[in-house]
Amino acid sequence: MAELLNDEEISDALTKLPTWQREGDSITRTAELASFGQAMEAVNRVAELAESVNHHPDIDIRWRNVTFRLSTHSAGGLTAKDVSLAEQIDETIDNL
Repeated sequence: MAELLNDEEISDALTKLPTWQREGDSITRTAELASFGQAMEAVNRVAELAESVNHHPDIDIRWRNVTFRLSTHSAGGLTAKDVSLAEQIDETIDNL
């Protein structure tokens, strides 16, 4: 099982993830894409990425706005897996 991050580790991680915010035991990011089609492309790319690392975000799609929520449910909070996937989601969104 992945080890939970403490508050200091989470704060440090968020300084490197400026588009993400902490919400309780998760981190979230809302990305505004150029169109609904591009939003769906982002979701599909993140889905492939999530499958490849076996760590799946909660995803909310509202027209061209997509919110990603990360938490390691099996650990009961935030772990390094969430930080790593957040970095990869940022890279995916930046490359659209």
